[in-house]
Parts: sequence; C-alpha cells; structure tokens
Amino acid sequence: MPQSTLPLPPLDWLRSFEAAARLSNFTAAAAELGLTQAAVSQHIRLLEGQLKHPLFIRLARGVELTPEGAAYLPHLQSAFATIANSTRELFEPRTIQSVTIRSPISFAVLMIAPKLAQMASDLPFVQLQIETIHTPADYGERSGGLDIRFGTGSGSFPGRQADRLTREALTPMAAPDLARIPDWTALPRLTVVGAREMWGEWFAVARMKPTIGPTHKFDSFVTALEAAKHGAGMVLGSRPLADAALRDGSLVALSGFTLSSGAGHYLTAPSGAHLSPAEDAVRRWFATAFGALISR
Repeated sequence: MPQSTLPLPPLDWLRSFEAAARLSNFTAAAAELGLTQAAVSQHIRLLEGQLKHPLFIRLARGVELTPEGAAYLPHLQSAFATIANSTRELFEPRTIQSVTIRSPISFAVLMIAPKLAQMASDLPFVQLQIETIHTPADYGERSGGLDIRFGTGSGSFPGRQADRLTREALTPMAAPDLARIPDWTALPRLTVVGAREMWGEWFAVARMKPTIGPTHKFDSFVTALEAAKHGAGMVLGSRPLADAALRDGSLVALSGFTLSSGAGHYLTAPSGAHLSPAEDAVRRWFATAFGALISR
C-alpha cells in the first residue's frame, strides 16, 4: 500500500488550530497558548497551506470553521486526549485509589486471593476492597461498580456489561486416601445449597450409575472443597476453581471424564457507565489475568 505524501503538520500548528477552533477566536487561542495573535494566525495559515484547504471563515468578530475544519477538529482533539491520557498514566504520580468488587466467596478465595500480590505489583495505585456474597440476592440493589457474577454461557446480566473470566468444567474429586476406594461412587457427596445440582447430569452424561449414599450440604463451594480435602467425601469440583487443589495433590480426580457446564464467571459493570480510571485498570487487569482460562 503506497504511503501518503502529505507530511504530518507540526504540533504547534495543530495546537493553534485546535485552540482557535474550540474558542472561535484567534486572540483567545493566543492567550491560552501563551503566543501572540500574529503567531496563531501564521500557524493556521501555514496549516491551511499544507492541507490545501481553508479551515476557518474569517468574520468581523472571531472565526467560524469551514466544513473541512469542523470534520478535522474531533480527530485532532481525540489524538491530543490520547497523548494526554497516556502521558498521565505513564509518568504522573498516582494517589492510591480504592476499588470495590463484589464476588462469590469461592471465587474470591480460590481465584482472586492467589493473584492479589501480582495485581498489587502491576497496579500499585489500586487498593482493592473485596465484598463476598453467597447468593445472587446478596448483590442487592447495587447498580454501580464492579461485580464478579456466575452465569450461563450467554453472560447476560440485566443492566450490566460482562467480560467472561472462566469457563466451568466439572470433575468428581476426593482426598487421595478416599480416591483409592474401588467404588468411589459410594462416597458421600458434598453439595452446595442453592447451586445447580449437577451430580445427576454428570453421571448421566458420563453414562455411569451412581451408588446412592449420604450427602452433606454446604453454603459455599469453597467450604465443600475444604471438606473434601479433609476426607469428608467427594465433591463435584468446579474448574478452574479447584485446579490448585489438583495441582498440589490435596484432591485427586476420580474420573477422567470432565463435564463442561457452559457456565462461568464474569466481571460485570453497569452498561454504559463511565468507570473511574482505577476501576477500568482493574477491569482490564482481570481480563488479562483470567482470560487464558476461557480457552481451557
């Protein structure tokens, strides 16, 4: 593709044009920029000469943009804003800013907590405040801020935009000693109150017939997982939440079959809302830190 032969205009010409266009007056633009009115006029004359298009209509009092000038202005202002924001983000000292995230307790303990040290290193200006919830009702009427929510594959949450962080897969797990039992299907089942009951679906898709045994119920997955580590029974491990337990050997997969539920965790924010710079930094950091889990 051939490169344009039109050279990039000097920055001082562009700054004079932007200020004059915004203020509709060369004299006011000169005062803002610390230049003389003659210097601003010359910059704009030179810019118009290079572009080969008039940018202003000179009036008795002030100036008015031509159609070409009006079309050029927003692009220039956007470019200046990008440069200013990048300069502030990279070089301006930042004060500590607090960001609150509501999260299911299991995701907070098993996924966020292990990554907090890395986040503190990457975002030293952010102080994260985590509020844990047990049921969807615990989100209450809160409409602003960031939430971690668990949902189906569509990731649809009324009034909120969502970035997927995980894709859930379910695997039966137990402590190593229990995993040695020949008929592991007879182990006590550890379930979570209020969660979708997936044991029946797992056995149906795996084409296995479970032995009917005792069931223990918990109000959070992280509690059920901890009970499984201590030999209380088998848990239908929600991955990647349970991956650390598999890696460190505190739990062992009881079957080679893993059921993809299609659901997962999402970082959500109010639709159309303007996030603070710190909130947006956290949102982008979460998308990067957990994004690799989506393709697993």
